[in-house]
Amino acid sequence: MCGIAGFICFERDNGRPEWAAIAHSMGETLNHRGPDDKGQWACPAGVLIHRRLSVIDPDRGRQPMTRTQGEKEYTIIYNGELYNTEQLRQDLVQRGYRFETSSDTEVLLTAYMAYGEEVGSHLEGIYAFVIWDGARGQFFACRDRFGVKPFFYAWTDDGAFVFGSELKALFAYPGLRPRVDSAGWCEVLGLGPARTAGVGVFAGVEELKPAHYLVLTPGGARQAQYWTLVSRPHTEDYDDTVHHVRELVSGAIRRQLVSDVPLCTFLSGGLDSSVISAVAALDYGQRGLPPLETYSFDYTDNAKYFQPSAFQPDADWPWVERMVDTFHTRHRVLTCPIPDLVHLLDEAVAAKDLPGMADVDSSLLYFCRQVAQTHVVALSGECADEVFGGYPWFERPEMLYADTFPWSRDLAARREVFQQPLWKRLGVEDYVQYRYGQSVAETPRLEGEDRENTRRREVAWLNLNWFMSTLLDRKDRMSMASGLEVRVPFCDHHLVEYVWNIPWSMKAMNGQRKQVLRDAAEGLLPVDVRRRPKSPYPKTHNPLYEELVRARVATILDDRHAPLHSLVDEQVLRAGLMVSAGDYGRPWFGQLMAGPQMLAYLVQLNTWMERFGLSV
Repeated sequence: MCGIAGFICFERDNGRPEWAAIAHSMGETLNHRGPDDKGQWACPAGVLIHRRLSVIDPDRGRQPMTRTQGEKEYTIIYNGELYNTEQLRQDLVQRGYRFETSSDTEVLLTAYMAYGEEVGSHLEGIYAFVIWDGARGQFFACRDRFGVKPFFYAWTDDGAFVFGSELKALFAYPGLRPRVDSAGWCEVLGLGPARTAGVGVFAGVEELKPAHYLVLTPGGARQAQYWTLVSRPHTEDYDDTVHHVRELVSGAIRRQLVSDVPLCTFLSGGLDSSVISAVAALDYGQRGLPPLETYSFDYTDNAKYFQPSAFQPDADWPWVERMVDTFHTRHRVLTCPIPDLVHLLDEAVAAKDLPGMADVDSSLLYFCRQVAQTHVVALSGECADEVFGGYPWFERPEMLYADTFPWSRDLAARREVFQQPLWKRLGVEDYVQYRYGQSVAETPRLEGEDRENTRRREVAWLNLNWFMSTLLDRKDRMSMASGLEVRVPFCDHHLVEYVWNIPWSMKAMNGQRKQVLRDAAEGLLPVDVRRRPKSPYPKTHNPLYEELVRARVATILDDRHAPLHSLVDEQVLRAGLMVSAGDYGRPWFGQLMAGPQMLAYLVQLNTWMERFGLSV
């Protein structure tokens, strides 16, 4: 993976001397995404900037990369990985193209030369890239189908198009200043840590939506969508469906094991990470490679304080041991100290440029830094619950039929903490309902589907476009801030296309969520692991975490200059969350973000406002 940035303008006196300094400043903000190499390329219309984390063909895959066709030049900067590189290469060779490297960057650039603006439909992988097309005199940008790799952009007052993998890169461009308008505050206060697709939160900042491309010419800019899910009747019986799922899942995992640098998997002992680790371990054995290396995550004294709940029924460590014993992986348990968990709340904001998932972000940042000391690439089980319907809101009526986002049904916890006049003036609740209704209306419908399955399809659509996007956003920023590439096989678009149309009666055969995936893993996983109830991303149960977070909030409230004062009702906060024990059984976002995570979110809000000089 890498970091990309740049600026483009066809309408002014171009090639100015200060461009090199601007490009350098923008690129430096992304050094963490690409610690191995740096480069930039300029033409009269703009500059393309690259920071590289070497994964495939480290010696010859440098960027920006330029290739010629006749007298015309094509230049690319690219962040991502292609999983169908060899298939594309073979097709392109048959078309007469020749290659100088084994890198997927050269294959991607050549694919654009061959397929033009239709290139996105030929790609399998995770990517965001920009290409200068010398034949057409235009720039072409494209983002992967689920937005695994980020791409933000803004227009300056003098007509420049400025873009980057992260928001911070944009604000290194002269004249672009971080500012948040009422819609941006509604995003952060009402929807956060989720975010509307295409919205960059900061005023004037947008995001290239997943499965979209953008073309910039002297005549202007245009965007188009190159892929979307299609709802159609599912015609296979259950046995054939299980077989099909098994083939799609194992194929996606095996394709993503390609790497010229050390690779590992994250292993929690849950169904999703266990499937990935099992397929990877067996593949390594078949190829005669050293044992697969795996990592699991925990917190100081977690075993001492763990309490089962409806959302987190058991601890991970016995299941991890079961998997390690079965597949003989070289395993390491990473344990996060609680003070680090709190300290890294600020660094997680610096990584994401927005307030995020509180300790879910900071812990992942800690773990990724540890993994990155020995590995460059990791595979993770994200997206399986969104794709296969693993969350309780797919079946609990009060969640399934909630006329709002099911992972954030009740805004009361937010409404009580923030100042009521501000909350009402911004129209936070109306904004949330508007975004919800807008997204539901976009759901691909299936004619003749009954009310229950229609609603499940809506909830599945919301999950893919909101909840999954939030997790992918978190994974990219925390891993890339550590110089680690994390791949997500369950986000394979062939798999998602197929599972999208499997009816709920098969997905949850015999009333068991994700049963079709469990049955697809028969013969692969130990029976008890295959049947293990869902357990989410591991969290700390150590009361020290809540104690330290409360102390952080108290320090902020005691500072009369802290920007958080402009948002919160201090009296309510001091009398409520600051004194009551956290209830992990009643989350305000997702499954485990409860009282302590609300306090941590406020810490991140304050850090974010300080970092960017924001006021409301």
